[in-house]
Amino acid sequence: MRRVLIVGAGQAGLQLALGLQAHGYDVTVMTDRDPEAVRTGRVLSTQCMFDTALRTERALGLDLWAEEAPRIEGVGVALGGPEAGTRALDWTGRLDAFAQSVDQRLKMPAWLEAFAERGGRVVVGPVGAGDVAHLAGAYDLVLVAAGRGGPGSLFERDEERCPYDRPQRALAVSYVHGLAPHPGRDFLAVSCSLLPGVGELFVMPALTAAGPCDILFWEALPGGPADAFDGLRDPAEHLRVTLELMRTHTPWEYDRTRGGVELVDAGATLAGRFTPTVRRPVGELPGGGAVLGVADAVVANDPITGQGANSAAKCADGYLEAILAHGDKPFDRDFMQAAFDRFWETTAGPATAWSNAMLAPPPPHVLDVLGAAARRPAVADRFANAFDRPADLAEWFLDPAGTAAYLASLDRDE
Repeated sequence: MRRVLIVGAGQAGLQLALGLQAHGYDVTVMTDRDPEAVRTGRVLSTQCMFDTALRTERALGLDLWAEEAPRIEGVGVALGGPEAGTRALDWTGRLDAFAQSVDQRLKMPAWLEAFAERGGRVVVGPVGAGDVAHLAGAYDLVLVAAGRGGPGSLFERDEERCPYDRPQRALAVSYVHGLAPHPGRDFLAVSCSLLPGVGELFVMPALTAAGPCDILFWEALPGGPADAFDGLRDPAEHLRVTLELMRTHTPWEYDRTRGGVELVDAGATLAGRFTPTVRRPVGELPGGGAVLGVADAVVANDPITGQGANSAAKCADGYLEAILAHGDKPFDRDFMQAAFDRFWETTAGPATAWSNAMLAPPPPHVLDVLGAAARRPAVADRFANAFDRPADLAEWFLDPAGTAAYLASLDRDE
């Protein structure tokens, strides 16, 4: 039986651990927090998982909240106007298949407990690069799925794929109860307000321990008018600032709070910033040996396009397929590089290109797309489904010539 060590117990690490376990591998998971600490701690993310990622969970029987989590059937986009609190555009695209968001404080503890109940070994405690190097010799394959700090230092920055040397957004999250339905929609959707000079506000339905809720997520331009959360420690003050920014910059979303919203629990806020980074996937251990980086341990994009949990699930699925296909052969550096290259080509590369594009001020051809989507449901729907399939954007959204050709083809078809 082949032995595998996975460092990190998030979406990618646990999904891969459970998948390997189901195929008879002897798997150990190392994590710095036990299930109860995660369950009772602060929110971890703003995950909204679209159909392709959800199907990777479903294939392993891990979609434990499929009947409880709100079904998200669209993506709405509002483009802020020249004056604060105004909109130049507002439209909604329909998804081909529903998306769902489950608070990772629900998901990760349940998955880790299931892994342990099925015979997997769980080691809880601080994990550093030295710990990984000390243990690696006892395993056929070591994977690092811990996204920040500690063993992440094993992976060198890939300068060719890293355009940034500082954070591009200040991030602030609140999970709330009491948000009114979006007026004019008879289905649930993620709402994206794109605000030039300010940043972005995302509002998404989700499931938390106390039931269905909504996530309010500010992506503020550093130094801009919405960059207002540094130093806030009181959750109530965090929510107050969130709502005040909505009142000023997105009154169409603030109106949904007038009945009164409240945080779902004491850990329902999160704020911070990080630099989007791509790292080389094969980490070299002191004294020899190599480890393979997983998901955001090696590709950490800004969450502006909601690709974090989706890319993590797809990475776990692709790595599982690669490991199973490799059979009894050694998991050498060539194997590791090939597994990552496939992940980059199919998933991480397109997600990175899109995320980086959305962090920049919208060029004219992107404004043309957003304007066309307000008039043409087919454009709105195609944009919405790009959250599930970012690779589709290369030919019609990210390239000005491709955009012109696509919009011209719509005109010819009329």
